[in-house]
Amino acid sequence: MEKSLSRRTLLGIAAALPVSAALSACGSSGPSQGGGGATYWYLSGQPQEGVRAGAVDAFNKANPDTQIKDTTFQNDAYKTKIKTALGAGQAPTIIWGWGGGTLRSYVEADQVEDLTSWFDENSEVKDRLLPASFGAATVDGKIYAMPCENVQPIVLFYNQEVFDRVGVQPPESWDDIMALVPKFNDEGIAPFSLGGQSRWTNMMWLEFLFDRIGGPEVFQAVIEGEKDAWSHPDALTALTRVQDLVKADGFVKGFSSIAADTNADQALLYTGRAAMMLHGAWSYGIQKADGGDFVPSGKLGFMNFPPVDGGKGDPGNGVGNPAQYLSISSKASAEEKEIAKDFFANGVLQDEEVKKWIGNGSVPVRLGTEKLLAASDSADFLQLTYDIASNAKTFQQSWDQALSPTAAETLLDNIAKLFQLSISPQQFASNLNAVIGT
Repeated sequence: MEKSLSRRTLLGIAAALPVSAALSACGSSGPSQGGGGATYWYLSGQPQEGVRAGAVDAFNKANPDTQIKDTTFQNDAYKTKIKTALGAGQAPTIIWGWGGGTLRSYVEADQVEDLTSWFDENSEVKDRLLPASFGAATVDGKIYAMPCENVQPIVLFYNQEVFDRVGVQPPESWDDIMALVPKFNDEGIAPFSLGGQSRWTNMMWLEFLFDRIGGPEVFQAVIEGEKDAWSHPDALTALTRVQDLVKADGFVKGFSSIAADTNADQALLYTGRAAMMLHGAWSYGIQKADGGDFVPSGKLGFMNFPPVDGGKGDPGNGVGNPAQYLSISSKASAEEKEIAKDFFANGVLQDEEVKKWIGNGSVPVRLGTEKLLAASDSADFLQLTYDIASNAKTFQQSWDQALSPTAAETLLDNIAKLFQLSISPQQFASNLNAVIGT
């Protein structure tokens, strides 16, 4: 993921094979299903998929005459499929997304409903959600999406067992990171796991380095369309630092051919073949589900990204996804739109779904969950997530969602080249400067 304005978060402001046989129907018949139903596409992959499907199932059982038909896709395939479907006027009734720049493109093309008045009329729905979650749902002062699911800061994960075996401590600075690289390589352990084929995984490194070196203002200048913002001296320093890490063999060999959708990057960490991994908070749930006794036995360590010596950014700042978002297709029928709104009011983040997110090691974007978080067997990780989100002076939405789809694709293409050392920091900046404001 998932991105846009720098913001204080949470309480701080208060492929792809579809697993549903319905794919061909969704793709060919457009948003209308007939028979009193609505359609909903979202991401596959456990444990998140199970929670999403459970919310739909519960709603369908409570509303037998107004069913929601769901279809799942892997991450990268979904991005392509939803873009194509929207362009063809064949989007599902309910559109899952990350908000930000992509949502803005939907709004500008008149593809999603304005929900501002609906939220005004259903204030109890809005009032139960974390206020900061609405930033990436809002375009020019109007709300076009329902915040849902959980807050997902990017976290530095590490394998405590591997650290103990090598006799080293978790990094407290960028210099520590660079000093750890040869120590792990000497032991035949990759310093960092990385699913680099997916590109957005590489992006997380730049998001933190830009922030820690230059502060949130550096990327904010890009968002605001400032000419040549990518050529800011601190931006070039950050781009150089990440290439320094690549050149030092900081990442697992062959990282450019590892896809995040397969969770192979996660497996490298919990099997001890990699010492560390920078990834979204959702990684915790994957490792808990797939890693055997790795998480229960306390071998998984986690922390916010450390500071860079001499950097201007606050080391408490966060990056990632302030929530996930559900929009309603403007091409859906009146009946389908009403079903979607009923789902937003009575099907999203109900008590059972909230408990499942917390059980998976996530902090839901619903207010009033503190006691449930504290009682969870993942309380330590949930507290870290909660602290990052609530204490960060700024919580930068993931870049590929903050930017327009056009600029985001250029960003991801050039990030892949940057990590492959096929372009220089200056070339990266020049290529990205060319799409500022697009």
